[in-house]
Amino acid sequence: MTMHARHPRFVRWASRWKQYGVGYLFMLPWVIGFSVFMAFPIGWSLYLSFNKTKLTGDGFAYTWVGLENFRNALFKDNVYPVKLLAFFQQMILMVPIIIIFSLLVAILLNQNFPGRFLYRAIFFLPVVFSTGQVLTELFQQGAGQLPFISQYGIDVLIREHVSKSLADPLLSVLGLMILILWSSGVQILIFIAGFQTIPRTVYEAVRIDGASPWESFWKITLPGIFPFIGLNLLYTMVDLFTFAFNPVMDEIKKNMFKVDTGYGYASALAWFYFLIVMVLIALILLFLGRTSSGRRGLR
Repeated sequence: MTMHARHPRFVRWASRWKQYGVGYLFMLPWVIGFSVFMAFPIGWSLYLSFNKTKLTGDGFAYTWVGLENFRNALFKDNVYPVKLLAFFQQMILMVPIIIIFSLLVAILLNQNFPGRFLYRAIFFLPVVFSTGQVLTELFQQGAGQLPFISQYGIDVLIREHVSKSLADPLLSVLGLMILILWSSGVQILIFIAGFQTIPRTVYEAVRIDGASPWESFWKITLPGIFPFIGLNLLYTMVDLFTFAFNPVMDEIKKNMFKVDTGYGYASALAWFYFLIVMVLIALILLFLGRTSSGRRGLR
């Protein structure tokens, strides 16, 4: 008997490595960096979330409290749940706006016209400049606001005709409209890359058959870039959940330095927020996976 017949596990391992080995090698630097620089802080943060931490003259003192920090976050804290709910309402409005805006701009920038590469660079430049301290400084100077909202009474009109529960997040989104425009550069590039995966011959064939541009978009373009819509959806969610003006993260930072809460309670807030984000991402991946399976079954 040959070695392959005696060791079926080795055969499966060799086949898997041959198929995915290159991908694993590309992931190796990230795995090493994560293990060295991030694994311990994340594990330590999880440990702190089950403790009450106090700073004493001899250093930090830890008292095991189990799930008490998480219960306090849900049932006793009067600020964190409110900010968390308001932020998620805001995200529900911002994510579709960013995706639709990016798709429309990508469609325009995918056309053949003079100076196309210049306009692509213009839409991507805010991604380079509006990060970290630069973005914070711009908003402190009022560059992130749309003045016509208050000048023309749009905020008053919205509050008169929309319920308060919807008017507040809607006005908040309008106030961050500049941020939405700045946050669309990567999504636009991803959509443009997605358009390149659709063969031009397909458009030529349907044009010969008499299909209109509108029909070509719904029958060819939109189904062809559906995976890129899912990718942009995930990227946008992660980007917004970690952006500099996130009120939930700001509340977590404040609790880190409070005497009555400290690092333990702040860690519990962070892990609770992280779990909610991961559940949302898992639901999106599940939905996209089922949708893709359904589309393959129809072929």
